[in-house]
Amino acid sequence: MSAVEQRFPLGDPVSVDAVLDELREEPPGGRLTVGDPRVVEFVTKFARKLLAPALARRFPELASLGFFLRKGELAKSLSTLETTGTSLRFPRGLVFHVPPANVDTIFVYSWALSALAGNSNVVRVSSRSAGAAEAVLEALNAALEDVSPETAATIRATQRMVTYDRSDEVSGALSLAADLRVIWGGDASVAALRKYPLAPHARDLTFPDRSSFAIASVRGWQEAAPEQRKAAAEGFYNDSYWFDQAACSSPRAVFWVGDATGARAAGQEFRELLAEVLTAKQHVTEPAMAVQKRVSAYGAAVDGLVSSIRFDGNALATLELADATVMPREWLGAGTFANASVASLDELVPIVRRKDQTVSQFGFTREELTGFVTALAGRGVDRVVPFGSALTFAGVWDGYDLLSEFSRLVTVEA
Repeated sequence: MSAVEQRFPLGDPVSVDAVLDELREEPPGGRLTVGDPRVVEFVTKFARKLLAPALARRFPELASLGFFLRKGELAKSLSTLETTGTSLRFPRGLVFHVPPANVDTIFVYSWALSALAGNSNVVRVSSRSAGAAEAVLEALNAALEDVSPETAATIRATQRMVTYDRSDEVSGALSLAADLRVIWGGDASVAALRKYPLAPHARDLTFPDRSSFAIASVRGWQEAAPEQRKAAAEGFYNDSYWFDQAACSSPRAVFWVGDATGARAAGQEFRELLAEVLTAKQHVTEPAMAVQKRVSAYGAAVDGLVSSIRFDGNALATLELADATVMPREWLGAGTFANASVASLDELVPIVRRKDQTVSQFGFTREELTGFVTALAGRGVDRVVPFGSALTFAGVWDGYDLLSEFSRLVTVEA
């Protein structure tokens, strides 16, 4: 049987059969429960390590993760699982997670919520993961030293993060043993993993290819104070340039909503402010990425999708759409944005597809946004968030209430 590298808890390479045998045994102190105090203790200690100033400065995305996993936030999330009447909530069992390599912290959110729901977990960590992912694994292993012996023993017995080369044997064994398989990373990843059968009672929770865009109100921009406009540009930078704009929730197009003249002026100022943020952040565009952006931009022009192209150095490319209703959804390179203006949000309703996930917004009222989502009637868009919050993970993702998905209900009637 093929071996897997044990990344957390850190250990020698072992066979996948050995991993599964250990996970099937009852852990010290008894089986995990939904909201198990031992898991809460461990996750809380782990969150504190992520919030350490030195680590947060190196990897700002880890500070967001640490905040999400604070004890108070965990309590609020777990309160949503409380049951009444004849229903009792229990873990699903063993959960097998396959996260993407390009957003190298998503596996922690997925794992943490599943563990908090009381599941044993196996997470496949990509061998291509680096930087933030390595820091996360170090923090996880260090947190084992900060919890009670019983908690440490329970976590070691129920949680695994492993790395292995492509292996039908390993992926097949983990899939067949799982009660729930969680697949991130796009259509190709979903299709590749689905060739490995699940047990008859098990099912998949999938996160296929998604695309996101931004909307900005011309009126809202005009009424905003200078400091609000600067904050919007910085928030948009965080949404877009972390993970090189490859995250499913990073915007790839910007629509200015309002009169066309105001839209041109607002868009120009916004790009200038974004360029200032890029300078202040000392953003560096790798040569290969700069070439990728130009190839993609000129390719879109050849295809007739854009009417003009503007490059602000190597870090920012703006593609004016020839037709606002034809929005490119594929990744064109970090810092490459389609741009268009529309008179109202109603014009965007026919454009939206089911694969559209996040709408980042600036300057709209709650009533305007609610009206837009209501008009979509479920055809697409899972979340609408302010500029700066596109990459902020939430317990409801892609329309799934994850804690609910990671648990199951048992009804009891006398």
